[in-house]
Amino acid sequence: MKKLFCLPALILLASCYQQHRDCTEFRTGKFRFEDEINGVKKVSEFERTEELQVETFEGKVDSSTVRWLNDCEFVLQKINPKNMEEQKAVHMKILSTTEKTYTFEYSFVGSNDKRKGTVTKIN
Repeated sequence: MKKLFCLPALILLASCYQQHRDCTEFRTGKFRFEDEINGVKKVSEFERTEELQVETFEGKVDSSTVRWLNDCEFVLQKINPKNMEEQKAVHMKILSTTEKTYTFEYSFVGSNDKRKGTVTKIN
């Protein structure tokens, strides 16, 4: 009898939980992304306007166009790709936000291989 009562209560509680998602606060500004690649912490900083993102990674500056699909999704396309891999557009989707960070999911357009990360707004 307890199991019959617990299951609906658990479903009700889970359905009430909703992650905060105010994507408009993160459309523009200066940001920092930290990731671990092969056991080494890598830091990328970028500045994004409504239509352009300029990123600095390991001393190299790269620019991409930004095309917003809706308030929480956009596509990045490198302006001067150096190889075939860089020619692929990247689909970004903001999943949740806090006051200074957003968690996102990204993949190459057309790919099912998605990765996640967290970005911090620094201005």
